[in-house]
Amino acid sequence: MPSEAGSLRAAARIEAAALPSHPGRTISDFRLKVWLTWISLFLILAATLGSFGLDFGLIGQKLPFMLGLRLSPDGFVQGVMLTLLVTALSMVFAMAVAVLTALGRLSANPLAFGVATFYASFFRGTPLLVQVLLIYLALPQFGIILSSFTSGVMALSLNYAAYLAETIRSGISSVPKGQREAAMALGLSRGVIGWKIVTPQAMRIIIPPAGAQFISMLKDSSLVSIMGLWELNFLAQSYGRSTYHYMEMLLTAAIIYWLLSIALELIQYRLELKFGRSDAAAR
Repeated sequence: MPSEAGSLRAAARIEAAALPSHPGRTISDFRLKVWLTWISLFLILAATLGSFGLDFGLIGQKLPFMLGLRLSPDGFVQGVMLTLLVTALSMVFAMAVAVLTALGRLSANPLAFGVATFYASFFRGTPLLVQVLLIYLALPQFGIILSSFTSGVMALSLNYAAYLAETIRSGISSVPKGQREAAMALGLSRGVIGWKIVTPQAMRIIIPPAGAQFISMLKDSSLVSIMGLWELNFLAQSYGRSTYHYMEMLLTAAIIYWLLSIALELIQYRLELKFGRSDAAAR
């Protein structure tokens, strides 16, 4: 899966690598220059877009609907709120399926291993858009009719669970086997070993790629617009089509997606710091 660059995390790594060769450089000085660079580039981008003669009045008029501050005609959430709802539910279900699949991949049972690898291979080997259409359009042929909302959540969950499963499997495998054996020798149950010993160490490996995949899921949630759900991408296209101002509407949607992605990056960065400290303390 394509992953979004963690800007703050990348900056911290560059900073750590650069400080030894520049003893006089302080962390605060480096961060200040990074923020000044971001602000400068943002102002250049804003000035460039402003020169296009965009209709900001139209953006202000449609923004409350795109942000989900108004309900759709049927009384359901729309815009960003619907995008976040679809993404959040898909995250929860994807994590549950991914854990089961990862355990199947690690299992010595040939049936469990076969089912897990077959499922992961299929959903990683076919396009997400095709999976959305199979669930929403093809299943009714066999009498299985799902709503567009359910179909979207199911497709995103099953697709991303296949990728997350490999991430979780690699994180669990990174914990030395000797630690589990030592814990079992002390009489600890498998549940306690998994939760107290394996999980905190595995999370250090799991969080970076999992965070990138959740950011991709947020953006891929725009695919549910093809089923008529009034999420952010659907509204941007609808307003652009009705007003003939595609640039304003699609650009607004792009900036909103960008801001949401940055928020997820910050959460990922905080989690990395937390489990990184836990790992350092364990050592």
